[in-house]
Amino acid sequence: MKAYLAVALGWAAAVSAQVIDNTDTRVQTTLDPGMKRIGTLAPKGVSEIGSSRWTLGCETIDREYADYDAFKEYLPALGIKRIRLQGGWARTEKDPGIYDFAWLDHIIDDARSRGMEIWLETSYGNPAYPGGGGRTLSGGFPKSEEGLKAWDTWVEKMAERYKGKVRDWSMWNEPDGHKEHTPERVTEFDIRTAEIIKRVIPDARIGGLVICSPKTNYVEHFVKTLSERNKPDLFHWVVYHAYARNPDDHNASALKAKEIVSKYAPNLKLWQGECGTQSEWCPSGALSKYPWTELTQAKWDTRRMLGDIGNGADSEVFTAADLDYRTTSFHNGLVRYGLIKTAGAAEGYKVLKVKMAYYAVQNVVSVFNDALELIPDYPCEVQCARPLAVYGHKDIKSGQQVCVFWDRSVVPSNHNDTVSATFTITKGDFNEPVWVDAITGGIYEIPKEKVLVAEGKVTFKDMPVYDAPAFITDKRLLSIMPANH
Repeated sequence: MKAYLAVALGWAAAVSAQVIDNTDTRVQTTLDPGMKRIGTLAPKGVSEIGSSRWTLGCETIDREYADYDAFKEYLPALGIKRIRLQGGWARTEKDPGIYDFAWLDHIIDDARSRGMEIWLETSYGNPAYPGGGGRTLSGGFPKSEEGLKAWDTWVEKMAERYKGKVRDWSMWNEPDGHKEHTPERVTEFDIRTAEIIKRVIPDARIGGLVICSPKTNYVEHFVKTLSERNKPDLFHWVVYHAYARNPDDHNASALKAKEIVSKYAPNLKLWQGECGTQSEWCPSGALSKYPWTELTQAKWDTRRMLGDIGNGADSEVFTAADLDYRTTSFHNGLVRYGLIKTAGAAEGYKVLKVKMAYYAVQNVVSVFNDALELIPDYPCEVQCARPLAVYGHKDIKSGQQVCVFWDRSVVPSNHNDTVSATFTITKGDFNEPVWVDAITGGIYEIPKEKVLVAEGKVTFKDMPVYDAPAFITDKRLLSIMPANH
């Protein structure tokens, strides 16, 4: 019998409750890898894995474009331990000098009670102060003396309030989207803000820049300035976002940013801090006006996630639930970036369904978590008619390898046709090799005649590859639901 996890509480909610499907058929596509399916990845919640590699976007609540209470029950089962929130100065201090943190207290305390951690961003400004900056994307930094002083006070009060509850912090969101925000100005504003947080919380881990994409001029000025001023410990991460119709198109610039960071501030890590795409055609927002579907969203999100950690960066999935933007210069109305489909504000943001991307992300997180580590310069030779993204990981305890790959040359498509590839891995050790699809979680037995072991190498012949991530590993490494569970 198929089992489902109901997540709504109370009789009234239960009448229209959506559910998280934990069966082996929770995702079905037309994919046919031509091998025997032996099971499905078993989903794992935050209490089972708690990886620090992943963050889930819970943004825009500061402007009430989403409602945390509408989707909070769906978060622990996803397996992502950390959520990203925006501090919301304008919501907290509507009248100068009067602070009401109740809305943010509620979210932080509830998330922590569910076993999750917080990544708290200091965005945005506050029009209650002349020159206090804008409260929306691209609104602009505070720049008057009064506005900057009020900003400093608010950041300090927020740090004091959440000391002991929030370890990870982040600077202003996408400042490079404003024409006045030069690399110099962004760097100075970040240093100013981070020093306040560090004064209150000495062991805080802070992400700087938070730029729209890994722009090398911003990255270089930022890390070079930190090096010149001998502030290597002020920041923990350099944060960038990565929106592109083909999610692999940002990898080259991300690796260039990594090279620059390593040169000037090798203590800093990279963090892809906001990225996702929509699950249907939408009139506004990043990557809008393309014919996205739930399948192409799932492919896009998983390629971005695994590309990020393959580049040595932490990764954030944007976003938990769909957003209902008030009219701005860039966003207007409902945008469908969410892993959960929700109604708009007029209907109380009620959950309509759990999308395919939710389960695909769940599949990725269940395997690629803190139990694995990246293998730099992975010794894998590939023969394929299509250019592939290929990354190697290994289980820290056993040393078991995980080889993940996909066709990186195309925008995620709405079909699941495969091509053949041969992988030759140096020092590979696979007793019961399996091929796993990240989208469905399907686990397939690799026939013995397709495996050749010789001269310290293992070769997997004629493996199916398509425009979504799949990986080869050993069966023993996986938590498996048997087929027809």
